[in-house]
Amino acid sequence: MPIIENFAYLGIVSLGQIFMSCFMQQFIFATSNTTNPSLEAKVAELVIALIILLLVATAVALISRQFRVSYVTGLVLAGLAITELLPQRIGLDPSLILNLFLPILVFEAAINTDISRLRSTVKPILLLAGPGVLISSGITAMLLKFGLGLVWIPALLAGVILAVTDTVSVIAVFKEVPVPSRLSTIVEGESLFNDGVALVLFSLILQVNSTGKFVLLNGLQELFVVIVGGILVGLALGYLSAGLLTRSDDPLSSMLLTVAVALGSFQIGQFIGVSGVVAVVVAGLIVGNMGIFRNISASSRIALLSFWEYAGFGVNTFIFLLIGLEIDLITLWESLPAVLMAIVAYQVGRLVSVYPLLWGVRWFDRPIPFRWQHVLFLGNIKGSLSMALALSLPAIITGRERLIALVFGTVLLSLVGQGLSLPWLVRQLKLSHFSEFRQQTEELQVQLMTSKAAQDELDSLLKAGVLPKSIYEEMRSTYQVKVAAAEKALRDLYNRREENLANSDSNRIKLDAIRRRLLLAEKGALNEAIRKRLISEEIVQSRVRNIDRQLLKLEDD
Repeated sequence: MPIIENFAYLGIVSLGQIFMSCFMQQFIFATSNTTNPSLEAKVAELVIALIILLLVATAVALISRQFRVSYVTGLVLAGLAITELLPQRIGLDPSLILNLFLPILVFEAAINTDISRLRSTVKPILLLAGPGVLISSGITAMLLKFGLGLVWIPALLAGVILAVTDTVSVIAVFKEVPVPSRLSTIVEGESLFNDGVALVLFSLILQVNSTGKFVLLNGLQELFVVIVGGILVGLALGYLSAGLLTRSDDPLSSMLLTVAVALGSFQIGQFIGVSGVVAVVVAGLIVGNMGIFRNISASSRIALLSFWEYAGFGVNTFIFLLIGLEIDLITLWESLPAVLMAIVAYQVGRLVSVYPLLWGVRWFDRPIPFRWQHVLFLGNIKGSLSMALALSLPAIITGRERLIALVFGTVLLSLVGQGLSLPWLVRQLKLSHFSEFRQQTEELQVQLMTSKAAQDELDSLLKAGVLPKSIYEEMRSTYQVKVAAAEKALRDLYNRREENLANSDSNRIKLDAIRRRLLLAEKGALNEAIRKRLISEEIVQSRVRNIDRQLLKLEDD
């Protein structure tokens, strides 16, 4: 096993060196002619533009916090306002977004997604990210074809581009106006797989345009291979890097490793002809759940999460500023009727894909409340990926410039209109209401979780020989007092409010989820004991059947 790990480590290091050499070659090529005065002037102008963007982003962050306005919407409006202040024009580069920014954003979202939460909502997520994208893009394309007179290929491309949702904007709203965790998980999970499915469809349509033929069976087969291939690439790199994270447990090298995995998963997927986005999603989920949140020290975990939070924040800041800089208001005004028609088209497509599909969820999963469906419908905000896909359209596509103007205008109005109205809708729906009982409960749960986490870290330090036992016992007893106090207060709270707890849907659902996890843990322990031949299978069969009955009862409830 150590030999395999050594080879794996060498492979990852070699992969990182390859990417680093590519970046260094581009950097050296770009800076080798800096003796040219005109090139030096351009570099100086670029640095000035970068400083201006950073100052503007800082001002927008402060103003949006003060006036409780969506940060990303403020960035887009600021980009529109400062276009003339920049010494040179800066535009969106589709290859930069697709090859650098997109993997960073997807990986950052994936490592912060709990697989157990994702598993509990996987059915509505797959419905929205799979059939939902197909239905939404198809209806949008049909309405654009007959409403704007587009031919089929441009209409289908526009339909797929406008089926992509920008979850950054929606999650930014959720940070300002809290929503139930299950709804937030559905939104995050849909976005993780929505981008991958949309990019695969986009590539298939371009392939049909270049070859001039399409066979449904072959198209479905290729779609399956591309997605499954991306999953396999993500699994391989995810498990490999999770093991290396545990082995090194050094914050700086872990940062480099995770960056290499995020960018490398995408590039390897693209190189072998499978979905790079799906590969990044799967790799990020495994690294986050089996590496960062399980087997590394608390200090390394905090450093890694802080690094990726800053990376995601920085990338989003520049993307949304560049969206504002890229949009020409004169062109937008001239194409306004077509833009409004496109907004109506993609909203109709979203409506038909959200409400019927989520209504059918009740037949095989917990129903999605109708008020949540309103948020999922209006939260269909467009963003940078839509613009990047529009810019990456080949020159041979009929009406390419018209499509780009259409998508750019749609993205702007979506970010401003839906970005500003979504917080208002969430407040009107009263999704963020927390009872006094729930607030008290969660405050005590926070105290309990933090104290137990600190005790676990103390145990690790004692085992590693960092702490002498006398200091360990003194510090652990301090946390044990906090644990005991929180447990007693929680027990008293539940005993006093037993009736209200039983009648509260949110609390009942939370307790059901806890009971389900406990039952699954019991069943897992029994299966592990059977696998190791510690207990005979006949002895535990009745216990396993009893656990299964309890799990089914929880599902029925």
